[in-house]
Amino acid sequence: MKQPKTAAPIALPPEVKPGQSVELLQELHILTRDGKLNQDSRRKLKQVYHLYQFIEPLLKEVQAEHPGVSLVDHGAGKSYLGFILYDLFFKGLDDGSHIYGIETRAELVERSQELARKFDFPGMSFLPLSVAESTESKELPDRIDIVTALHACNTATDDAIAFALKKKAKFMVLVPCCQAEVASVLRKNKGQSLGKSALTEIWRHPLHTREFGSQVTNVLRCLQLEAHGYQVNVTELVGWEHSMKNELIIASYKNLPRRRPTERLREVLETLGLEEMGNRFFAEQVAASNA
Repeated sequence: MKQPKTAAPIALPPEVKPGQSVELLQELHILTRDGKLNQDSRRKLKQVYHLYQFIEPLLKEVQAEHPGVSLVDHGAGKSYLGFILYDLFFKGLDDGSHIYGIETRAELVERSQELARKFDFPGMSFLPLSVAESTESKELPDRIDIVTALHACNTATDDAIAFALKKKAKFMVLVPCCQAEVASVLRKNKGQSLGKSALTEIWRHPLHTREFGSQVTNVLRCLQLEAHGYQVNVTELVGWEHSMKNELIIASYKNLPRRRPTERLREVLETLGLEEMGNRFFAEQVAASNA
């Protein structure tokens, strides 16, 4: 009597980490049904895994301080980052640790909720909110340990920073995207600024205005974080061949002196004619004891 044939095991690409759920990667449409990666999925997986290398030590540092790590992922999209973080780190925990995915598109939130139920990930929640709305939402704890925002477009990164500051986050991991607001203010005030200083030549031409505006946006974000006592590191997420939106900002709360970055933040806004953006790039009130 012939024995029934058993399915041959899937030969996984070398990019897939040991212990990673193959079925989960297939449900996220990163792996095909036969365990293959296309070029776009390979790029996404490389970005998320590279980001995981930065986030894992932060998770362990929070764990060393207290049980129950809380992480909020803003602009979660299809929640690649959240699911892979949970699968590799959170699913083995039994201490109340939780990941919250914030996403405005209801259909993506519903899909993520379905996946969390399917894979029995009770420590995952998904909320159909904007980043700004989540700051006031009662469905989130008063304090959050880690805030991530991967390719949160334009001002959503700034809203994520404001959220993290209000929630007294110990760490922020940000990959900014599509920064247009500063460039639009530079463009609007260009006529008044051109005669003030030769430095205005840096953003006189429209293409330079866009590129310089993007650069200045992230400089202002870093100064803002430092003006709230954070230590800031800026690096590349992955090689430029994978993404042009490549800047990774990691902020760690160290209660550092705030006066100098506060003064520099104000000076940059004034020098570039961006004073009207002071409400977005705001500093903490500097106490004399923490100058």
